[in-house]
Amino acid sequence: MKWYIHCIKNYTNFSGRARRSEYWMFLLFNILIVITLFVMAEFINEITGSESSFIFVGIYMLFVIIPHLAVVVRRLHDINKSGLYWFVRIIPLIGPIWLLVLLVEDSSAGNNKYGPNPKQRINEDAIDLIGKE
Repeated sequence: MKWYIHCIKNYTNFSGRARRSEYWMFLLFNILIVITLFVMAEFINEITGSESSFIFVGIYMLFVIIPHLAVVVRRLHDINKSGLYWFVRIIPLIGPIWLLVLLVEDSSAGNNKYGPNPKQRINEDAIDLIGKE
């Protein structure tokens, strides 16, 4: 849940790098929220007999478009690719597969032109906490 909140708070941050866990946890929580909203909308539709409750799903989807795009761009930066690689998904058939492969790749080692490796930063913080608990 912390990654989901982190991505929502950084919805305008298209610079820097995002770890794989940040992207995939954000995506997982989005999927769970959308499924929950669909179930609730269907339940409300059964009770009221109208189809208007699906508007909440649409509003939520509009709400997360920018944070999702921002985390994808940061994820691509983490593997030392430009955020413009997001447009690769437009290529029929192979585009979405290519983007999926890019999003699954491990971080590029060390610093790159988009910033320091977020894995190393977290590991260094963890080392400082040893013996303090």
